[in-house]
Amino acid sequence: QVQLVESGGGLAQPGGSLRLSCAASGFTSSGYSMKWYRQVPGKERELVAGVSLSGGNINYADSVKGRFTASRDNAKNTMYLQMNSLKPEDTAVYYCNVNGVRIGALWRGDVWGRGTQVTVSS
Repeated sequence: QVQLVESGGGLAQPGGSLRLSCAASGFTSSGYSMKWYRQVPGKERELVAGVSLSGGNINYADSVKGRFTASRDNAKNTMYLQMNSLKPEDTAVYYCNVNGVRIGALWRGDVWGRGTQVTVSS
């Protein structure tokens, strides 16, 4: 089954760091851009970062620029998010996303992970 699985979330203190991973299975993610989103309960899901197919082009939300670094390792079918200088407002469930997935001649569509919780608190 086509799947994205996030990991690496947890508790960090303000100013601390975490590294998130998003492992793709059931398809080859190298054919697609990949994105990180985050969501606080009761609020809209927010785009955090987008990574191009090769990882050469990366876009970030203004709120995380200079603090977060997204990357990907296509050989491992995995995307990463290095989160530094964490702030309490970074607390959210973080999701990875791939749009328009195709498996052979079959159209799978958009794929989302279940998310990993990040909590930043003293």
